[in-house]
Amino acid sequence: MSTRRDFITLLGGAAAMWPMAARAQQAALPVIGLLDPTSPDAEADRLRAFRRGLKDSGYVEGENVAIEYRWAENQIDRLPALAADLVRRQVAVIATRSTGVFAAKSATSTIPIVFTLSEDPVRLGLVSSLARPGGNLTGVNFFSTELAAKRLELLRELVPGVARVAVLVNPANAMRAEATVKDVQGAASAMGLKMIEVVRASTSGEINAAFAAFARERPDALFVGTDPFFTSRRVQLILLTARHALPTTYAGRQYPEIGGLMSYGSNTADAFRQVGIYVGRILKGAKPADLPVVQSSKFELVLHAETARMLGLTVSPSLLATADEVIE
Repeated sequence: MSTRRDFITLLGGAAAMWPMAARAQQAALPVIGLLDPTSPDAEADRLRAFRRGLKDSGYVEGENVAIEYRWAENQIDRLPALAADLVRRQVAVIATRSTGVFAAKSATSTIPIVFTLSEDPVRLGLVSSLARPGGNLTGVNFFSTELAAKRLELLRELVPGVARVAVLVNPANAMRAEATVKDVQGAASAMGLKMIEVVRASTSGEINAAFAAFARERPDALFVGTDPFFTSRRVQLILLTARHALPTTYAGRQYPEIGGLMSYGSNTADAFRQVGIYVGRILKGAKPADLPVVQSSKFELVLHAETARMLGLTVSPSLLATADEVIE
């Protein structure tokens, strides 16, 4: 009887130790801090690509690496506090994008930071050079803002009578908004198009107000600036462009995938996969200063054929041949 009682006591003690052992194993895993200006539902595809890159480097979340997520939910002013929280958590590396890069850089000069960014990181003072970043930051640079001329050119091919273009930007992301307006203005002028209006929106209500303005001004087409906030509000944007029968060009495939007319830009999923790869390399001991900033070279044109038909537009054979994907 005593032997049986001792055995049960031993089993009970071992069972009590299992959660502690699991917690200890979890605590022993390297921790990645993921800082994002938007929300998890808006970034599902990019998260999958990020995890794919991690896996390519030998890391799987929950098995040999942990991830601490910090989402700003489109409230840019929350980013500094979220970045500071990850620094207090002493994460091994921070993965971030867009405005999150500046919050992370301000929060730490020692923890490695891997970014995706559409502006030039050298011009912004984030790295010394693309080949040798030199500090605690590196990542992927994809040229969304510099693609304004190509996006307008493709828009004009799809909408032959286009002459007056409106531009939608997010004033909360002032640096990107200014760069977008400058690029579109220059490209439109060179092509003989008229940029009739720049409308700024950083909330859902302001997007509604923007389209009320478009109803009055009646532009021939709309150019939506590259911005995480607009990506998170893409359903609202696409419903409004359909309601107003307004041909619109976007920067990413996330829009035509759910009914937007057309997009041309970098393959952001590939960029996020590369971020995952770089994070994995840093976990294995690589220094950000020695990892060159990758310049994304994958650009894709995605068209939504049914939306084109609803707008009375004919997709030319040359545009069909150019497109990376035509969604029916």
